[in-house]
Order: sequence, then C-alpha cells, then structure tokens
Amino acid sequence: MSDSLNQTISDEIKKAMRAKQSERLGTLRFLQAAIKQKEVDERTELSNDDILAIIEKQIKQRKESIAAYEKAGRTETAEAEKAEMQVLAEFLPEQASPEEMIAVITAAIEEVAAQGVSGAPAMGKAMAIIKQKLAGRADMSELSKQLKARLM
Repeated sequence: MSDSLNQTISDEIKKAMRAKQSERLGTLRFLQAAIKQKEVDERTELSNDDILAIIEKQIKQRKESIAAYEKAGRTETAEAEKAEMQVLAEFLPEQASPEEMIAVITAAIEEVAAQGVSGAPAMGKAMAIIKQKLAGRADMSELSKQLKARLM
C-alpha cells in the first residue's frame, strides 16, 4: 500500500461526499475523528498499524452493538450497524483463511510448548505470537476461543 491508510480514508471521504453517500460518509467521518483523537491524545502521527487497531476496535464495537440490537428486536438499527461494519472492513487487509489460522495456532502452541510453558500462561504467550502474525487479518476473539479449545 503506497498511500498511508489515513490518506486513503480521507480520499474515500471525498468520494462519498461527491457521490452523496450520507451513511458511508458518516461512518468514514466517525473513523477519521477517532484517528484524529488518538493522534491528539498521543501527540504523534499514527502508523498504518495503529490505524488498523482503531478500525478493528470499531468493528468489534459494531459486532457487540449488532448482537445487543438483535436481542432487543431492533433489526433496523442492527442493519445500520452492519452497513457501518462493512464500510470499516474495506480498510482491513485480506482476511486470513481458516487453514492459515489453524496453522498459526498450531505453530504458536508448538513454540510455547518448546519454551516449557503450559497451562494459563501458555494461553497468553501463544496469543501474543498469534496476534503478531494475524493482526488485522482475523477476529482475535475467535482465535482466542480456538486456542483455548486446543490448550484445555
């Protein structure tokens, strides 16, 4: 990716404004505001990895909101959240395949076992390895569940 993710998001905001896509524009502006807030808080320009972390966090929030809205029977609001989640997902790298996720989990378990770590501490060490290899490319909560099932 030659452009920074921040620039790509700015370009997409301009396109959405020109195309009069108000829902998409709102989501993108909300994302840009979150990025700017983090830059102001930390007094630094964010890297693409930092921006990806913000996007992942916002997608996670949308998933939680969708579950709550569907449980409350508010399907229209849940659909709006799903649409926002799709807009945010456009900026994530290509998602890892299930086979790749299994391979990374297996490799992490083997690496942790080679260090002689087992039980609960193995979970934390293995997740650190997995997160490093699959950050932004897989749902970490899902990977955590799969890892826990394999370790326990």
